[in-house]
Amino acid sequence: MFSKIFQDRHFYSAFLTIAIPITIQQFFSALTGLLDVVMVGQLGEVAIASLGLANQIFFLLTILIFGINSGIAIFTAQYWGKGDIYNLRRVLGIGLTLSAAVGTIYSLAAILIPEKVLGLYTNDQAVIDLGSKYLRIVGYSYIPTAISMTFMAVLRSAQNVRLPMIVTTFALSLKIFLNYLFIFGNLGFTEMGVEGAAIGTMIARSLEFLLIVYLSYKYRTAAAAKIRELKYSFSFFKKVLWTSLPAAINEFFWSMGITTYNAVYAHIGTDAIAAININGTIENMSFVIFIGLANSCAIMIGNQIGAGREDLAYDYGKRFLFLGISSAILIGLLVILLRPFLLSLYNIQPESYKFAFTILLIYGLTMWVRVSNLIIFIGLLRSGGDTRYALILEMCSIWLIGVPSAFIGAFVLDWPVFGVYALVLSEEVFKLIFVIPRVRSKKWIHNLAAAIT
Repeated sequence: MFSKIFQDRHFYSAFLTIAIPITIQQFFSALTGLLDVVMVGQLGEVAIASLGLANQIFFLLTILIFGINSGIAIFTAQYWGKGDIYNLRRVLGIGLTLSAAVGTIYSLAAILIPEKVLGLYTNDQAVIDLGSKYLRIVGYSYIPTAISMTFMAVLRSAQNVRLPMIVTTFALSLKIFLNYLFIFGNLGFTEMGVEGAAIGTMIARSLEFLLIVYLSYKYRTAAAAKIRELKYSFSFFKKVLWTSLPAAINEFFWSMGITTYNAVYAHIGTDAIAAININGTIENMSFVIFIGLANSCAIMIGNQIGAGREDLAYDYGKRFLFLGISSAILIGLLVILLRPFLLSLYNIQPESYKFAFTILLIYGLTMWVRVSNLIIFIGLLRSGGDTRYALILEMCSIWLIGVPSAFIGAFVLDWPVFGVYALVLSEEVFKLIFVIPRVRSKKWIHNLAAAIT
């Protein structure tokens, strides 16, 4: 296997063609998040905490939409591998319906009851007040964002990864520029602080939606469906939902678990959640290559399964795991070495610095475990349609291991935030131990394009 990893030119050509644009897109997305926190971080810990907690709502939205689109992408990747555009576009119609519905719910919550939502995370009234101002503005972008994500997921499944990259990179570059103007009042604009960040974000995400839809149709992509092509029967909807719904449920309850972790961190203190948010932005930056790796893995394996080449799909899975683990070890060490420089970018108190410094050490040492799970769950199990097994294992690891560990560490042992963070990572180890036998068994490979038409 190891010789094939470095000699198979076709594998690398397909991998790099898909992975590089996705990685660039994820890099700009993570860079924007980092710059948001750095810019808002100049306003102090309360601003960092309010932005971080307010963005938990967007995090929940994107994770749930990602879950829906992961289920949809299982079918679109396999239908594309089979050459079945008719059914691919029917699946797109299902994805757009579900994404728009979810986006509407989150938009109403952010605009109408932001104080109640943020009150679930913290009792700090200053953080709630500032975060609510942010949510009331940015909530208007949630529906366009949900639709954009569905279009991009289908385009990627059809191996059109450049268009989403170009559109997202442009939109995020605009967001950075607008935040620079609105947060600090540069170039004659009024200084608006956190509210300025919300306005810049809303404008950029809305423009991203308009561009991805317009360009999808202009270039006649796989997502350029006519209205009648998006229609689907209830029986087809049920068949698709039977496989895709577990992926959406998985992401929803996983995101609720992550939200629970952040609520625990926030109750430890404002210094603790500030450190976690800073660590989160650095995690996102260092994880971009693995997001590209996992997504290219899912697309390539899904295409091979749809084309009836199950053995090659399994071989691709092993190659992606080797590449992911070896890269994660190297990048984890780099994160550890660069901690002083990375944290010097933030204007934070010594206590927050100490917490973030230790958390980054733990993250760097355990990155390979998280990357392994990412590739297996997103790249292998979902692309193979093994969504129920993934759902059961993910829920058990988070809600039976991770969440109880967080509560015990914070409220029973009274550990500092980095100790609680380390306990939470035990669920990643649990997942990896139990999922490896599933991968080796090949029971995760299901040709859905042949079974559902």
